[in-house]
Order: sequence, then C-alpha cells, then structure tokens
Amino acid sequence: HKGEAGCNDCHGAPHDIHLVEELASAVSPVNQIQNCGACHDDPPQLIEGYLAGEHGKALLLSGLINAPSCSDCHGDHRIMETDAGRAPTAHQNSPETCGSCHQILFEEWKANSAHGIAWQADNEEGPVCVDCHASHEIVDPTTADAHHDSARNCGSCHGEYLTTFRDSFHGKALHLGLSGGATCSDCHTAHSNRGADDIDSSVHPDNRMATCGNCHEGITAAFATFDPHNDPTDPEDHFGVYVVWVFMTSLLIGVFIFFGVHDFLWLQRGLVGTLRGEFEEERSAASGQYVKRFRRGQMRTHVIIITTFMLLALTGLPLKFAEAPWAQMLVNVLGGIDSTRFLHRVAAIGTFGYMLYHVAEVFYRAVIKREKGMFWGPNSMTPQPKDFRDFIGNIKYFLYLGERPQGDRWTYFEKFDYLAVFWGVAIIGLSGLFLWIPDFFTKFLPGWTLNAAAVIHSDEALLATGFIFFFHFFHTHLRPE
Repeated sequence: HKGEAGCNDCHGAPHDIHLVEELASAVSPVNQIQNCGACHDDPPQLIEGYLAGEHGKALLLSGLINAPSCSDCHGDHRIMETDAGRAPTAHQNSPETCGSCHQILFEEWKANSAHGIAWQADNEEGPVCVDCHASHEIVDPTTADAHHDSARNCGSCHGEYLTTFRDSFHGKALHLGLSGGATCSDCHTAHSNRGADDIDSSVHPDNRMATCGNCHEGITAAFATFDPHNDPTDPEDHFGVYVVWVFMTSLLIGVFIFFGVHDFLWLQRGLVGTLRGEFEEERSAASGQYVKRFRRGQMRTHVIIITTFMLLALTGLPLKFAEAPWAQMLVNVLGGIDSTRFLHRVAAIGTFGYMLYHVAEVFYRAVIKREKGMFWGPNSMTPQPKDFRDFIGNIKYFLYLGERPQGDRWTYFEKFDYLAVFWGVAIIGLSGLFLWIPDFFTKFLPGWTLNAAAVIHSDEALLATGFIFFFHFFHTHLRPE
C-alpha cells in the first residue's frame, strides 16, 4: 500500500544492501532501532522507552548483539498490528515471544502461576509478561525503583488489595524508601503466584511461616496469621480489629470534640475578660514572690518528656501519613526511613525510661515514705468530686453565668493532661512493643492482635500529638488570662 514500508526502506538503497547478519546491515540489531524509529516515532515512548529499557541498554551499551531488538519481538517480513490475533506481540502470543529468550521464567510462570494457568486456558483478560514488565520500557526488576513500583503494577488489577497494602506498615515504609520493605512479589512471588486458598501458594496458611520467615527470623505460627491486608474499618474482615478501630476512633473524635468545645468557650471568655480588664488585679498580685510548683526531678523528667515526645511525633507521623508530600521530605531531613525508624525507637526507650522512673517515684513516696494525700485530697492527681464541681463552674463562667471557680493545687484539666499522658504512654508503649517484637508476643497471642496493635498505636499517637499541640499548649501557655 502507498505509504507503507517497502524493501529499500528497511534494507537500504539497492547498492548498499548487506547480509542481515552483518553489523553494517540496515536491519542489523543495532541499526534497525534507528530505521524502525524513523517511522515509528509516535508516541515517542516506543523508541525512547526501548533505549531507556534493559533490552536497549543490553544491546547498545553492553554490546550484547543477541539482546532483543525490534524484529525479535515484532517479526521481520510478517509484521502485524499488536492487537492482531496472529501478531507475536499480541496479548495471547506475547508470553511465548518473551519465553523464547526467558525460557526458564516462562516455564515457571506457565506451570506455577495463576496468571500463567489462566493464559493457558485462553483467558484473554489474564495478565501476561507485558502487563507487569511493560513492552518497550522494560526495567531491571531487581532495582529499588522497580521493587517499589511493583505494588502499583499489581494494583492496576488488584485495586482493593493495593489500598490495604498502602495502609499497612509494609506499604507505608516501602513508599518512604525502605529498601528491604516487602512488596507484592515478596509474599506472592513473581512467577509462581497463586490464590491464597491454593495449597501450593506461598501465602497459603500452610506456607506462610516459610514465606514470612524470609524477612522475619524466628517467627511463630501465630505471627504468620497476621493479616497484612487487613481493613480495620470492615467488620467482616476481622470483627475484633473492627471493635478496636471503633473504640479508638470514638475516643479520638470524642476527646477532640469535648476539648474543642471546652477550649473554644474558654478562649472567647478569656479574650472578653482581657478586653474588660478582669485579670489586671490578678496579674498585679502575681508580680510578687514566685513559688516553684515542681520539684527539680519533676522538671528534669518533663524535659525528657518534651524531647522524646517531639522526636516520636517527628518520626512517627510521616509513617502514618506516608502518602502526604511533606512525609517524604521530613523523612529525608531525618536521614531516610532507616534512620527515622532508629530515632523512633531511641525515643521510645527514653519514654519507657521516664515512665518507669515516675512509677518508681510514686511507689517510693506512697509506700516507702508513706506520704499522705498522694491519692486523695487537694494535692492529689486523682480526680475528685470537687473537679466535677469546678468543671460545671467553669462552664458557667465561660457562658457568663457565674464567677470563675478556684481550683485545688491541680485543676481538672491539668489532671486530665497528666492522666492522658499516663494512659497514652502505657497504651502507645505496649502497642509499640507488639509491633517492635511481634515474635515474642505471638508466642501467647493470636496474630490479629498485631493488626489491633497497629490501629491502637497509630490512633493513640495521633490523639496524643493533637491533644498536646492544641489543648495542652492552650491550657498551659496560650490562655489569654
């Protein structure tokens, strides 16, 4: 047909034709890239993708003359459209075309993969080589970039699993650059992947210990029941984890709503009081002698609390919000994901340290020294009936219905701040230990507790961070009065 390639277009001028096997030939593996590209330059990815891919690098950079070029995949004198049924690059024919070079992988894929089995059954929708590896811009699957992209490739078909993978530690850490982070092919294999209910599948319950053991040494049978694709918002996925998620979400939302309303009312009342000059007399009285409220040991402990808390927030929030643009930038500032994880654990050790010190101090003062009023009275951190009366009185004050109440040494909102840290350190710390040393805890607990621990650790950490920066800072530093 007019406009189609003729003999001379591919083989050169009549007096400059060489044997096909000669390097000087216009259709030699090296030269045909340019000749084919003279016509097939739209879209640009056809030739540019090939040149950037492993086939092009092997041929043109490494000088491997037997590396695939255009005719190896598309044929020579019987070139057909890619979507033509008899084309070697057609969907149904491409595995055999790729398998002519990659024979070992082809035979493994054909015999052991659900994809390969579907292909042999003439399932035209099943993925073949080019669906996972692309056709022209083929990358080395052992590189970090290819490793990270594999989840996206698999997710183009398995969208529901891509979502849960990205929400898991595996997905988030991999997204932030963890070089050894597990991706789809690490668990399901690349060319021998089968359904989870298949006895030969690498993720079948009988085989999970061996599969997980490739990365996690010394795992238990319970550890292998951990679900890396768990959706805690779905009660049909695992009801126990769902209950934990409902509780943590309710706690998070409830605390933020309660103190959001409480502190907003307080803020507007404080601003009005400042404009009215209600606090001038109080400020004048405070200009005299100061009383040190905390002992030296308590102040030192608080310095450690501030330091470790800030470090935990800096290193933990990027993992929770891994998809956010700022997360990767912050991880890079911290030296990468491996450095971020190390700093997070150092801060965790400091947190356990001050918690143990404080509990030991309370025990010493209450049991050994037998101090009075540790757990009851005006000097105690234990909530008491007066705290409830003070809360009601404060609400009336915020609404201009009464005078501001005079609290004890510790007010109800200060006690909440203290007890929230006490609860938070215990809950965040214990759930963090579950995730840090899962092989120990799964010696006597089921694997789903790791899924629950991930929910608890994430949501409680978000609650603690938000509470400190919004409410604790307001209570302690930012009240207008």
